[in-house]
Amino acid sequence: MPELPEVETMVRGIRDVMTGRIIRELRACPCDCRPLTLSPAFDQMARRAKGQTVTAVRRVAKRVVIDLSSRESFIIEPRMTGLMLIADPPDREHLRLEWQMAGDGPRETRSVWFWDRRGLGVVRLCDADELARRLGGESLGQDALLLTELGWREVCQRTARPIKVALLDQKLVAGIGNLYASEILHEAHISPLRPATKLTREQVQRLHAATQRVLLTAIQHEGSTLGDGTYRNALNQSGGYQNSHRVYARETDQCPTCGRGKVVRIVQAQRATFYCRCCQR
Repeated sequence: MPELPEVETMVRGIRDVMTGRIIRELRACPCDCRPLTLSPAFDQMARRAKGQTVTAVRRVAKRVVIDLSSRESFIIEPRMTGLMLIADPPDREHLRLEWQMAGDGPRETRSVWFWDRRGLGVVRLCDADELARRLGGESLGQDALLLTELGWREVCQRTARPIKVALLDQKLVAGIGNLYASEILHEAHISPLRPATKLTREQVQRLHAATQRVLLTAIQHEGSTLGDGTYRNALNQSGGYQNSHRVYARETDQCPTCGRGKVVRIVQAQRATFYCRCCQR
């Protein structure tokens, strides 16, 4: 599932193609697979988007937000397998939507596609009030990259759940998913089983620093493409951060950090967690 680094990479990949350009047409691509969740219905969405200028393309947590001159915005949730692309897609049968953007010449068109193999993605076109309601403070916690050390202390004091489970709660902190939660906690030398309220001041400092290092490095490497090959950047190329994973999906490997323990896999809140019992006591 795309997390903060992957969605940030998608946004950076499509921003220059869309920002400042007019949407000539929003087109539904022929697809016999499970349909996306669209709101409003496609015909109304396409009518409202046509002729609008894209004023900004940005990331909010794990969502792509495309702001329009009409003061409406697309909210795109990639969910498990959704991708935003400006190059040839992995295949044509799972193309879902195409934004046809005015190019530099009077007849030139640039296309941005939403591709989704499983059809679990959600695309909404909403006004400013709905945008604030869906992405405001009551729905989402502060972005993981914007949280200060003090903010992390406040987040950890709000729940006694294990810290790994707390990191996945988007109302506490937005943007971190299962993969990066395991990597961040390993980088910080914190057990995923430790209750969030029991983290010491030093551990919170390490958590803050590890979050910044892991997420920013993953963005630099354009995200993680796992064994199923699902995630691709906007140019349909693999990310590179999977080559730097230290614990995720590496159960039974010797810990690359301490060299003494082995990476183990446990299940927390129905999600797999990977960590080293020696350096994450």
